[in-house]
Amino acid sequence: MSTVIASSPPATAATARPVALSNLLFVVAGLVFAMVVIGGITRLTESGLSITQWNVVTGAVPPLSHADWVQKFELYKQTPQYKELAGPAGMTLSGFQFIFFWEWVHRLLGRFIGLVFFVGVGWFAVKREVPKGFAWRLAALFVLGGLQGAVGWFMVMSGLEGGRVEVSPYRLSAHLLFALFLFSALIWTALDLRRLPERPARLTGWSVFALAILFVQLLLGAWVAGFRAGYVSNTWPDMNGHLIPEGIDWSHGALFAMTHDLYLLHFMHRWWAWVVVAVLVVFARKLRKVEGARPASIAIHTAFGTQIILGVLTVLTGIAIWLAVLHQATGALVLASTVWGAHELGRQRA
Repeated sequence: MSTVIASSPPATAATARPVALSNLLFVVAGLVFAMVVIGGITRLTESGLSITQWNVVTGAVPPLSHADWVQKFELYKQTPQYKELAGPAGMTLSGFQFIFFWEWVHRLLGRFIGLVFFVGVGWFAVKREVPKGFAWRLAALFVLGGLQGAVGWFMVMSGLEGGRVEVSPYRLSAHLLFALFLFSALIWTALDLRRLPERPARLTGWSVFALAILFVQLLLGAWVAGFRAGYVSNTWPDMNGHLIPEGIDWSHGALFAMTHDLYLLHFMHRWWAWVVVAVLVVFARKLRKVEGARPASIAIHTAFGTQIILGVLTVLTGIAIWLAVLHQATGALVLASTVWGAHELGRQRA
């Protein structure tokens, strides 16, 4: 009696290479995630204005001699931040070197991301292993990465010109949200490549709704960070003994208060989080009905649960830097898991 053993056919270039390209995009997305984390450290340590020039090539090399460090420090001394804050606080050369380090690492990582993406994708393009329909998407991702660098410098310029001692909170939010959009687009494209020869996934109505609700929270979080509104209260669930904080300035109207007032921004960021939780719980339950999407549902629950805990602890500790950094990092993971879930849901319509 003969025995027939069924086995899967060996992977061919047509199936293996899209997976390799997908892995490259996941690596780049991981680097963007690291960029977001280091960006949070840069903000919290007041390092963002330490480098006053943008030199794409020569800026990758840090000061190598004492004279070079002195020259960079002298440039920083011309900024309003040094004249009004760091100088009177007694900043020394060693203190400047600390903040310079974080901004330099942040910018160096940005250059490295661009290089990895350009060389990696270029290799697949030369080998003619970019699947049909993906060339324009990969080109768009590269352009978005370049624009992110331009938005970053646009943000820095707001703290070097005029009388500001820090960057504009609105430009900071644009820089962060642009990075998170690029992060999401990389993940979505990588997942599409991994599902070939299926058609690309599409956004469903529920996915758009969940991502829009999450976008509002990310925007509020960026404004709270930019205005340093987290420092106005270190109590929870109340704010300095009141459910609705005292001190909100309504004199310029509700819209102005919702986009400028530190107490109101902090209050909205706290309580909109529960709207996000409610929506993501429903969204994750919908995913459980989709075959193979249960891991994405678990990831969403894990991410937002961890994020709520970190948010509360960040407030109670008076914005401990390490907790604030973890809070920002986990926010990016909440977005990543939601994008993953949206992709799984979108496969049903594709």
